[in-house]
Amino acid sequence: MPLRDITVLIIAIVGCIWALKRPYVGILTWIWISLMNPHRLGWGFAYDLPFAQMAALATFTGMIFSRDRLRFPVVAPSMILIFFITWMGATTLAAILPAESMEMYVKILKILVMTLVAMAIIRTREQINLLVWIVVLSLGYFGTKGGIFTILSGGAYRVWGPPSSYIEGNNELALALITTIPLMYYLACQDNRQWFGKYSTWVRRGLYAMMALSAFSALGSHSRGALLAMIAMTLMLWWRSKNKAVLGVALLMVLPLMMLFMPTEWFSRMETIGSYQEDASAMGRINAWTMAINIAKDRFFGAGFITESDLIYNIYAPNPSLRLVAHSIYFQVLGSHGFIGLSLFLLFWWFTFRTARSAGSLSLGEPSLQWIGELSRMIRVGLIGYFVGGAFLNLAYFDLPYYMMVVIVAAQRLAMETKTQQPTTGFSRIVRNPLMTSRPVRTPIALPPK
Repeated sequence: MPLRDITVLIIAIVGCIWALKRPYVGILTWIWISLMNPHRLGWGFAYDLPFAQMAALATFTGMIFSRDRLRFPVVAPSMILIFFITWMGATTLAAILPAESMEMYVKILKILVMTLVAMAIIRTREQINLLVWIVVLSLGYFGTKGGIFTILSGGAYRVWGPPSSYIEGNNELALALITTIPLMYYLACQDNRQWFGKYSTWVRRGLYAMMALSAFSALGSHSRGALLAMIAMTLMLWWRSKNKAVLGVALLMVLPLMMLFMPTEWFSRMETIGSYQEDASAMGRINAWTMAINIAKDRFFGAGFITESDLIYNIYAPNPSLRLVAHSIYFQVLGSHGFIGLSLFLLFWWFTFRTARSAGSLSLGEPSLQWIGELSRMIRVGLIGYFVGGAFLNLAYFDLPYYMMVVIVAAQRLAMETKTQQPTTGFSRIVRNPLMTSRPVRTPIALPPK
């Protein structure tokens, strides 16, 4: 029996059994399966086993019997996400191709429902950091492997992701890696001695190496959208850094060195960014974007999840013979769900970004919350990469950024709970007046000096 398949099966079974007592382990198992797709890396019996369904079932069962108090965070991102899910259900019923759209809606619904479940389960610092570790290791595997391949091959070949997954394509894998690099940096900056003891220094060095190799892998994908995302994210990382001079010099030294590994074909492809009129792929995307706008103008609910059909192209595309998918998270949502769907999508990410800023603000002046401040900065850097690179890729429903939303909402909630539990000086304790029970009075804990 194939060793890879046996290994994946054992890990999945252990995770599911553990999830019956600790539901957050089920969420971590789900995220590992959905991001890394480890069963797709084998060639035996595990290739088509329903590991994700197993993890979801174990998580729900664990939630039923768990003694832990689960509280769903009623915050702007969670509420808007629920509205967005509901709206997508309505657009699916009104779709031009309802049967095909319903199949896609069910697939996406599973991802987003588990995202909502994760928001209710993930609460503590340990759980937040474990989730980040799972994300980093799941995607860092492909970044490390692809980076080594790019260096050894001189960038002559493209790097691809696991088959039958959201990141199977070279462009999609590159954007996923770019979005994950800030999380690698966050983990490298943390004090990991509690987990790794004397090996924490080597873990930190390994994370830095993973960052560099993931950047090489992203370049080795030959993705123009990934290059733009990397530039935007690098500028954001430099802007958010406390040591701008040191980081700036390091970037100026490292980036040109990385370019030396890339072949002439890579530079020729990147040069087409400025001459898109001569590039068939770019013109195909513009044709698809125009079609998405035409659909949204004509149909209040959009066309549904399936827009790349002959019927729809013949009606709405300026050039029906030039057929490509939208290759943009924004036009993908616009064509599928109309202007209201796009508004909800943008509003969701706007409030997610604002939540990250809020979590960072709550950490100011609190040494015990410094890790949340660093996490919020890196989440924002990663989201910038997703927003820029996603403008050229069909990844509106990709799991990774939604898990980043789960992380930052949990971090904000933890920061708020920590703030409210800390004692303060002055009038901070409220007691009941026995003579006037309808009105509380404040008693000073410490009187100011005379």
